[in-house]
Amino acid sequence: MQQTQPAPDGFVHASLAQMMALEHRVRGLSFLSRQPLSSILSGNHASRLRGRGLSFDELRHYIPGDDLRHLDWRASLRYGKPFVRTFTEERDRPTLLLVDQRMNMYFGSQRCFKSVAAAELAALSAWIAFHAGDRVGGLVFGDHQVEHIRPLRSRARVEALCAAVVRANHRLSATGPDAEHHDQLDIALRSCIGAAGHDHLVCIISDFAGVTPKTLQLLRQLSAHNDVIAMQVYDPIALQVPDKGRITVTQGALQVELEVERRQVHRPLGEFLSGRLRDVAELLRRSQVPVMMISTGEDTLEQLRRELGRLTGIAR
Repeated sequence: MQQTQPAPDGFVHASLAQMMALEHRVRGLSFLSRQPLSSILSGNHASRLRGRGLSFDELRHYIPGDDLRHLDWRASLRYGKPFVRTFTEERDRPTLLLVDQRMNMYFGSQRCFKSVAAAELAALSAWIAFHAGDRVGGLVFGDHQVEHIRPLRSRARVEALCAAVVRANHRLSATGPDAEHHDQLDIALRSCIGAAGHDHLVCIISDFAGVTPKTLQLLRQLSAHNDVIAMQVYDPIALQVPDKGRITVTQGALQVELEVERRQVHRPLGEFLSGRLRDVAELLRRSQVPVMMISTGEDTLEQLRRELGRLTGIAR
């Protein structure tokens, strides 16, 4: 579907300058809280965050004040003196952003199109990871292709990722055909599993349209060895269909204009849109992946800030 009235400039298509400028707005934001168990990535199941992890540093004599949990009992018994193991935190880890720029994202009824909100989320997430000292990369997928950007810790790599999102975003248009590959989300997830391997932070930014019976399995496979966050982008019309006006529904070259005030249109349309949200919510709940809900009708950064606070339990 597409809105019949054009959105303001800058909200139908994203710009690279707009995405790069978001760097200065993410100060103080993090995907990690100060308490590991209240990390966004611990979700509702209290699983410990893999995070950057700890690397063994050295085995040394115990010094009063050392954490007794780090005592190495075997070494202590062998040498007759207390020894402790020391660890250092890994300095960085790869962050992969899986960014949806399919035709189903080219829709907006209020502030911006879903495709633009997804682009903003990608840039904000990339800058958060970059300022945390992490390597940043991603996979940007449209209806026909998946573009890979290998993770590196450099401002140039963040720019390259944002540029890839903008290229995919600008390929979307009202005259574009509907998707031919209805399993493109699964294709992108498989590519992400191959690229991530293990111990990555993976942010999936999508409306999750086109889920299949295989999607749940792929999400579980991806989250088995990585920390995964789902950022579900939705339009407010999915929660509340307007009482008046017209909506243009497209199917390839076919376009149908619907008068939403008509009861035989309003009720089925509302049930269809809200039903899709419920289906995706159930899928993500079963996958045990923590979810952020991001509306196209509000400022993306403020919603991200609020969702980070909600999922980490920290006021921001």
